[in-house]
Amino acid sequence: MTTLATNPRLPMLEHGPWPGIAVTLWCRLSGASLQMAEPVDIRAADGHALGGYVWHRPSDPPRLHPVAIINAATSVRCRYYARFADWLHEQGWDVVSFDYRGIGESRHGSLRGLEADWIDWGQHDFEGVLQYVTRRFPNQPIDVVGHSAGGFVIGLAESAHRIRRIFTMGAQYAYWRDYAPQARKAMLLRWHVAMPLLARLFGYVPAKRLGWMEDTPKGVALDWGRMGPRFEGTVRRGRKTPEGKPEAEMLARRFSQVRAPILALGIEDDPFGTVQALDRLLDYYTRSERHHLRLAPAAIGKPEIGHFAFFHERFRDTLWPLALNWLRTGEPPATPPGTLTYRPVENLSEEMQ
Repeated sequence: MTTLATNPRLPMLEHGPWPGIAVTLWCRLSGASLQMAEPVDIRAADGHALGGYVWHRPSDPPRLHPVAIINAATSVRCRYYARFADWLHEQGWDVVSFDYRGIGESRHGSLRGLEADWIDWGQHDFEGVLQYVTRRFPNQPIDVVGHSAGGFVIGLAESAHRIRRIFTMGAQYAYWRDYAPQARKAMLLRWHVAMPLLARLFGYVPAKRLGWMEDTPKGVALDWGRMGPRFEGTVRRGRKTPEGKPEAEMLARRFSQVRAPILALGIEDDPFGTVQALDRLLDYYTRSERHHLRLAPAAIGKPEIGHFAFFHERFRDTLWPLALNWLRTGEPPATPPGTLTYRPVENLSEEMQ
């Protein structure tokens, strides 16, 4: 029987001009998986109230399970990842999924006037989740799954050195010259012209009405719209730390605190996650061993995958094990289903001096 989850029209929506419609439909399909989860309230590092879900594995006698945090893509609700989270929970992980401020469970009224940008999502929201996980699951290894900008905000958190392993899907920070050439013009017009214009006009981006994604805070939209080749040259310009140093440069250096090895998955038909885009972000994680796996949809017998579909249940037997095996062992695939490149830890001798 064809259900909404297996309907062939869903992939068509994902790859069309309104991917947000497909994302919204998939969120609605995640109710059964969310029934297995515990709704939780989490405080960001600056005190902002966040909402999310926890899949917990109580055991008798108590045993320490690894715990995985799922970092969502920009303006995608955490419930979008519920089926993947539920599956990862079945494999032996405690799982925490949360919404950034202004999104989904962490939206409190109108977005007009909400001070929130990508930096807040990392240094405050993700940092707060790391602190929550450390308190609730003491001594348990912490892994992170980051989708799109969710792989970028990892490096902004002061406690990111606590992470054991990182798996990312299409992780980058939206520099427009890195977009796939065939889609670049349309993406530039939407995300770097129309979106900032709407943000200034309405005080936020009414993206849901447009079938793009969830409504988006103004600061996030402006960060995305003006992003340059180096993020620290674009965001928080002119802002200083309490010590009087440029804040953006301090944030860029924070990435070097991450020691967790990274498996970064890039899909060949993902217009955001090109080789250049993923490598540009991986450049910042200088103290991590970085594996970059490029996979073509045909390698798993599919005509297309794109930027969003990895987390759909139809890939639980083909793509999800890539994340599982990495989080479980820290080893890349012995026989990769694509091209695998490796970058070692950089400047290790300087760090040891």
